[in-house]
Amino acid sequence: MTQVAAIETKDLSIGYVLKGGRHKVVHDALNLQLYAGEVTCLLGLNGAGKSTLLRTLCGFQPPLSGAIRLMGDPLEAYSQHRFALTVGVVLTEKTNAGGITVYELVSLGRHPYTGFFGQLKSSDKEIIMQSLESVGIVHKANNYVSELSDGERQKAMIAKALAQQCPIILLDEPTAFLDVTSRIETMVLLHKLATEQQKTVLLSTHDLDLAIQMGDCLWLQEKGRAMACGTPEDLIMNGAFGTFFGKDGIVFDPSTGKLNVKAPVQPVGVEGDFQTSYWVGNALIRNGYRPSPVGADYININCKSSQCLDIVWPDGTKKQVASVAELISEIKK
Repeated sequence: MTQVAAIETKDLSIGYVLKGGRHKVVHDALNLQLYAGEVTCLLGLNGAGKSTLLRTLCGFQPPLSGAIRLMGDPLEAYSQHRFALTVGVVLTEKTNAGGITVYELVSLGRHPYTGFFGQLKSSDKEIIMQSLESVGIVHKANNYVSELSDGERQKAMIAKALAQQCPIILLDEPTAFLDVTSRIETMVLLHKLATEQQKTVLLSTHDLDLAIQMGDCLWLQEKGRAMACGTPEDLIMNGAFGTFFGKDGIVFDPSTGKLNVKAPVQPVGVEGDFQTSYWVGNALIRNGYRPSPVGADYININCKSSQCLDIVWPDGTKKQVASVAELISEIKK
């Protein structure tokens, strides 16, 4: 049985209508699909049109042409109420709801269900508490939003979207204001919600490392070229990352999944313990060397452990060092 896409676009063109009825096209010919149980990360440089695409998929901005379907039905067929039951949106701007409690903020997610007077039934209150529990801030329920850290505030906004009980969650740079730990926690949380609650999650992000680690599917967006879509691994190995993110003086290294300032050309062979080899390679790249399979014509490193690194020079002489700092110093000599 064919799975129905939670969101599907056909020949979608996004952009703006200018004065005189002229169109400024940001991206066109977009044929995209999002499915339940997956986290899709939208990646691109500033100005690539990530926010424009998200606003268009949300119905906040009309498409220039083409079609958008939610759960198999045209987006334009959705009333405001039905849309609120289907899609939860978390924007990048910091919320200014500092004067209400976390519980009150999350309770706003029940508005599509509570009717004109907005009275919460016991079932609504239970869903609110479950949403707070899912994101790990139930202990902050009675705190004012203004008392939260940026990471906790972002979790509260995600809990609000969960309280809507909608199958689709769209997020515009949800990790933009967060520290490293909070960014990881947020991405782990979103992946857990997608897999355990079968949510469809689409988020835009600049965090290349986390997108590669946590994204089930990536959309690579850049002006003037077709969008590349696929698993992180496929996009890395088929060279898409290199063509989308490689610029003058910047290269994408498919062996590490990282952007480097310049392409190191001098090879250094690395073998041995996997973890030690990885971080030795990281240090070599930073210092202008290219980690490579061991070879007879250049320096080789045998990584026995982080405190036991054997350097083998091309003439066969050896030296053992006890740290990466000492290793780099010796190679530079």
